[in-house]
Amino acid sequence: MRGQASPQSAMFSYVSLEERVPASHPLRKLRMLVDSVLASMDDEFDAIYARVGRPSVPPERLLKALLLQILFSIRSERLLVESLDYNLLYRWFVGLGIDDDIWDHSTFSQNRDRLFNEGLARIFFERVKALAQWGRLTSSEHFSVDGTLIEAWASHKSFKPRDGSGPPVGPGRNPEADFKGQRRINDTHASSTDPDAQLFRKSHGAEARLAHMSHVLMENRNGLVVDVDTTPANGTAEREAALRMIRRQCRRGATVGADKGYDTHDFVAGCRKAGVTPHVAAKRTGSALDGRTTRHAGYKSSLKVRKRIEEAFGWLKTVGGLRKTKLIGREKLAGQALLCFATYNLVRIGSLTGWWDAKHV
Repeated sequence: MRGQASPQSAMFSYVSLEERVPASHPLRKLRMLVDSVLASMDDEFDAIYARVGRPSVPPERLLKALLLQILFSIRSERLLVESLDYNLLYRWFVGLGIDDDIWDHSTFSQNRDRLFNEGLARIFFERVKALAQWGRLTSSEHFSVDGTLIEAWASHKSFKPRDGSGPPVGPGRNPEADFKGQRRINDTHASSTDPDAQLFRKSHGAEARLAHMSHVLMENRNGLVVDVDTTPANGTAEREAALRMIRRQCRRGATVGADKGYDTHDFVAGCRKAGVTPHVAAKRTGSALDGRTTRHAGYKSSLKVRKRIEEAFGWLKTVGGLRKTKLIGREKLAGQALLCFATYNLVRIGSLTGWWDAKHV
């Protein structure tokens, strides 16, 4: 018998969000982990909020909403707020009731400097890493390091002389621009949209782009990210950031794998000064390595495992939405990169322990 669609909606509805979310849904365990991490950050949240005045949107809800944006590749905060309004799964994860009002999307911008800065994001990242260490999922002996370009939210037309010279700007909202014959370098030019962005190309033959750099130190056992750094895009940033992360995270006797771009005398000497063995892919000529390092079987193993770091970068750009940042300024990007890699680690922990199933995303 054919069922009939009734245009009359029910006057009352009794909906339990707990019943709507399947018991086997991976977000259940993810929310347990995130709630435990955020509960440990109560002192940090208390320090950045006044004790009197109008109550704000709870910072835990804002942070969990941003994790959803990263996890489900929601392209904007405006669309995120819209999704929170009608998606019962998102409401349940953030901690909203079925009848609770949703905050305005501008709330994220208003809390960018206070709540989503690099300091709090790094605390959240470190607490997630502590969960992996507690579960004995990380290695303290073997690491890999690499960097990637994150395109800035700025166009080549915004890259103008610092002294204000140059041809006059044409009429209209998007005037024509001709850069032929001009020498445009970071010393004399800067973006009027994002002054922190640098004009840089990753390799010979590649196009120059306004970009920032994000650097990652990965442990080799399970491919978890143990440190993140965000820097200007230049030719030495990768090696300088790598040495900073090595000094912060690696104990003496550890090994660090890297590609040929790190095969320089200053980087190899910096690793050895820190008591770390540089398992760097050796150049055919002029390599800073010698047989003391390359003769061991562990060297070949490190070169093979280090390629897994590209999985983290690929996730960051395809799922995390940071192929091109929508934030202006390197400080804001640093906090966003830490949140993205913390989310990556949470998903990775779920995969390693067996409760994360990608079909739900």
